[in-house]
Amino acid sequence: MKVKGQMSESAVVIAILCISGGFQDAYTYNCRDKVFANAQTGNMVLMGQNFAMGNWYLGIRYLLPVLAFALGIYAAEKIRSLYGQSEKIHWRQIVLLLEAVTLFAVGFMPRQVNLLANMLVSFVCAMQVQSFRKLKGSAYATTMCIGNLRTATELWCSYRLTKNPETGRKSLLYYGFIGIFISGAALGGVLTMVLAQKAIWISSGLLLIVFFMMFQKEEGYGRK
Repeated sequence: MKVKGQMSESAVVIAILCISGGFQDAYTYNCRDKVFANAQTGNMVLMGQNFAMGNWYLGIRYLLPVLAFALGIYAAEKIRSLYGQSEKIHWRQIVLLLEAVTLFAVGFMPRQVNLLANMLVSFVCAMQVQSFRKLKGSAYATTMCIGNLRTATELWCSYRLTKNPETGRKSLLYYGFIGIFISGAALGGVLTMVLAQKAIWISSGLLLIVFFMMFQKEEGYGRK
């Protein structure tokens, strides 16, 4: 029997979150000292490289966003444990609202506090990747692409071998959302050049759109 739930796994919600995720990475890289908001592997590489060369301040500049990302994962899980059974509001909506408010505050921060701004955006990205992990029942990440690219290519290979149309459709869906993420990054890069620090308000607005969309119920999804 199907159950009614939130729209957290719907294609429209995931598409908006992918745009926001790509936007955030482009924003911090282009406007906040070339630090990645989502790609913590890249931050770890740059952190290790700078520490090895004795550039301690630069190494810390990459270390602290990584720690903030870990804290964001913890915060999302804490919110889920506290409000996972709430009937008034879905716990993911609480996460979205916290994300949107945090990013709105980041837009007011001058470049002199880029380190703090990067930590806050990484914190937000972590909450998003931890809270929105599925696309219609299949694993998916809205703030990074390496896992999505692996899954998309694996599915395409399987489709070529089995000729199963559903597998091919899912593969193309994954590739499509990777393209949407890239579009979000492109949009973030362009608007950051125009709006500077305040460009992140676009991402904040996108998250608010998803927040209100999730008041709608959709068959086939529970409240996990």
